[in-house]
Amino acid sequence: MKFSDGYWQVRAGFSVQRPAEIAEITSDGTTLRALAPTTASTGRGWDLNLATATICFSSPMTDVIRVRIEHHAGALDPGPHFELPGASDSCVPTIEIDGTSASFTSGELTARISRGHPLRIDFAAGGRVLTSSLPRGIGLATDDGGRRHVFQQLSLGVGDLVYGLGERFGPVVKNGQSVEIWNADGGTASEQAYKNVPFFLTNAGYGVLVNHPERVSFEIGSEAVTRTQFSVPGEYLEYFVINGPSPKDILSRYTELTGRPPRVPNWSLGLWLSTSFTTSYDEATVCGLIDGMAQREIPLSVFHFDCYWMRAFRLCDFEWDPETFPEPEAMLARLKNRGLKICVWINPYIAQQSALFAEGLAGGYLVKRPDGSVWQWDMWQAGMALVDFTNPAASAWYTGHLGRLLDQGVDAFKTDFGERVPTDVVWHDGADPQRMHNYYAQLYQRAVFDLLRGRRGEGEAVVFARSATTGGQQFPVHWGGDSESTYVSMAETLRGGLSLACSGFGYWSHDIGGFEGTPDPEVFKRWLAFGLLSSHSRLHGSGSVRVPWAFGDEAVEVARKFTRLKLSLLPYLGRIITEAADLGHPVMRPMLLEFPHDRAVAHLDTQYMLGDALLVAPVFSGPGDVEYYLPEGVWTQLLTGDKVTGGRWVREKHAFDSLPLLVRPGTVLPIGARSDTTDYDLADAVALHLFELPDGFRSETTIGGSRFVVERRGRDVTASRVTGDLPWSVVVDGVVSVVPGDNWNS
Repeated sequence: MKFSDGYWQVRAGFSVQRPAEIAEITSDGTTLRALAPTTASTGRGWDLNLATATICFSSPMTDVIRVRIEHHAGALDPGPHFELPGASDSCVPTIEIDGTSASFTSGELTARISRGHPLRIDFAAGGRVLTSSLPRGIGLATDDGGRRHVFQQLSLGVGDLVYGLGERFGPVVKNGQSVEIWNADGGTASEQAYKNVPFFLTNAGYGVLVNHPERVSFEIGSEAVTRTQFSVPGEYLEYFVINGPSPKDILSRYTELTGRPPRVPNWSLGLWLSTSFTTSYDEATVCGLIDGMAQREIPLSVFHFDCYWMRAFRLCDFEWDPETFPEPEAMLARLKNRGLKICVWINPYIAQQSALFAEGLAGGYLVKRPDGSVWQWDMWQAGMALVDFTNPAASAWYTGHLGRLLDQGVDAFKTDFGERVPTDVVWHDGADPQRMHNYYAQLYQRAVFDLLRGRRGEGEAVVFARSATTGGQQFPVHWGGDSESTYVSMAETLRGGLSLACSGFGYWSHDIGGFEGTPDPEVFKRWLAFGLLSSHSRLHGSGSVRVPWAFGDEAVEVARKFTRLKLSLLPYLGRIITEAADLGHPVMRPMLLEFPHDRAVAHLDTQYMLGDALLVAPVFSGPGDVEYYLPEGVWTQLLTGDKVTGGRWVREKHAFDSLPLLVRPGTVLPIGARSDTTDYDLADAVALHLFELPDGFRSETTIGGSRFVVERRGRDVTASRVTGDLPWSVVVDGVVSVVPGDNWNS
């Protein structure tokens, strides 16, 4: 939301008061408070008829500073609030106050304020100022309708770039953009997003989380070109400044504060096949699809039933359509006997025709209007209502019905929707409807994920979610929503995933080939390679089944090749998902995260790193022309073994069964012994591939419970198994050396 008209004037429809100086500074030992009047002192009587802002500094964890700017303190605050599992009362800051200034320090991060006029706040770490709230940088705004807003502007230095703010499909660098944090079911081709996160990170050594679940308006160099601005309706604004210095450090601290992504099971990393959305299918159809994959030797891990496993007009009643699936338990048992996991589609909407509507109505489990009637509309399903997850009894009722499906043999749920949440309603716990609009996704996804975690065990729970907000990374996996089946939509899909990765989400997927329409075979084949080099891989669409043979024999070959490649990379991916769980680093990474000091990567959003070692550049054209940037060093094409010198842009042409997939110099890449299943001991006969190891190199890699150490001293390379007793080998320059014992030397 913009409040200014150019540099000097206030935008029509608003009045703005700006804190002008610090009049008082106090501290209780854990919080620093500054009283900031909206005009500078003129002597006695100046304090009359004057608005003030109280600016408070505190710290929920080391190297994070909370700033709260408050106008009127008597406003109601019914919640909800973001849960901050990393926050602790044990964090003791250092507070210093003297006659002219004050400082608040948490870890290496310091906020400095000066008494008097003009008001300025500097945030510093590592001996330099990271960003500042400059004069006129804080505002108390009132619109013509009497609605209050609070905004903060933080300075952007020369070359400072901003990333994140959820899954956004425009350029990955947010400078120059206006962003509204408001979940919407808008596809992937507009400014709307399914996953809105009021957090951004920068290449300047800091990140910012605006601690508000409601609508937050960001102006990233789009109102004041040298400032980020964020504003919220109401009487206060609270945000956290998070120290780096690197973007990965920022993400680690952010996810420590808001919750880390958990480990996901190995089976979820394999290929998922869906019935697709509006296709007609029964058990025979499903078995035909699965048989077709097996006959073509394309390994399949998960089969997904989309929404019409239930009957029309009854979404959701969680009952299998008796005409098409008369024996669901027996059918699921037959599928699981083939080594498949089963996923089914759900959402939090209850159609009026569903038997659950009457149950929800009687139990008080559905969201209500202010007059006490149930909120209903006819979009999506006739007369549908919304489950009220602020009511613990409603959550237990909803997940109880899902429990029946788990008993039948279901392993995972596609938790679709959760964005179309009304604001003209009353919630069971009295929550603010504006705040609940975005936060609803958190309650919905957590309820389902916690059910799976409780029933299937830690590390086995997986949802396939579309909606999210801050903290949603704790309930993986998320997919990119309804994209079109085109190259440009493939590119916007990738941008959305990279933006989400900068927002703390460790895992991400998308519909291979696009969702809307049926892709051209060329698009499908190019998207296959991209999709199978994402953290999670699913064949899904709208009106047609995305089986590879529907797009020609070559598509089958591409699907087989890249599915098997991904399965062989499971020992490597296993290390990366451990890193996501332990450190908050995403599996798919914008180049900035791995190469923060290489200015050439700052704007790149058509390529990415899969973990820390593999560079992937999807091909967005049928002829196969691709241009990508390669950081310095001698990289290796994983598919061919060719060496490519970096520090430059590279132009190549790739067939449909290829794309730029390069191994970073200084990498120990574990390759698994199997490429036909996810169900194998990752340390069993693993091969360690060594790429351009520098003198003095040493790495430790844990694979399937076994720990390996690789070292290079001069021309000598030593590989040792520290734990475990399974066979393994080392590959150097394409030569495989089978290791009979626990050590190997070259």
